[in-house]
Amino acid sequence: MKIDVQELDADFIVFSGHKMLAPLGIGVLYGKRNILNSMTPFLMGGDMIEYVYEQETTFAPLPNKFEAGTQNVEGVVGLGAAIDYFENIGYNKIQDMEKEVILYARQELSKLDFIKLYLTPNEENHSGVISFNIIGVHPHDVASILDSQGVCIRSGNHCAQPLMRFLEIDSTCRASFCFYNTKEDVNKLIVALNKAYNMFKKYI
Repeated sequence: MKIDVQELDADFIVFSGHKMLAPLGIGVLYGKRNILNSMTPFLMGGDMIEYVYEQETTFAPLPNKFEAGTQNVEGVVGLGAAIDYFENIGYNKIQDMEKEVILYARQELSKLDFIKLYLTPNEENHSGVISFNIIGVHPHDVASILDSQGVCIRSGNHCAQPLMRFLEIDSTCRASFCFYNTKEDVNKLIVALNKAYNMFKKYI
């Protein structure tokens, strides 16, 4: 989605490139100029230094003072291409495409009585991610079965251990949808989940 840092009056905004189809290991940090100028560099190396003396050092102006050493040039080029790709499709169109698929996924998953969904009830503010569990089956087992059916999900605590403790669970399955996913992908997920449940139901 589009973010207006001025409207938000954001001190910092950060995002990973791979979340928008760029290569791994590249991302963006936006910060207010006055805050960034007051910060000390956390990486040292070439091009982030202005002058070096025996007892003191001055750092290069922004953004160089945070860009030590050899840069991930191919990552930067790939991120730029990914941003151009998103811009060409249009953010509103992307959101409309994702919303259609995610609403369909919520609807179809809610029909499965062996599934526990972890969702916000606010469909309008829902992202492209749905967390769920097959009741009584470990998420890693579910992910393995789905993988064998050509359906890729993630299982684990998703960097949210405090939330998992609050929900009194160890981990969940997570299906992530993007604008390239279709309702047919959702149908494949449902078929694979039914197969996984049928494999495990006698042990539950």
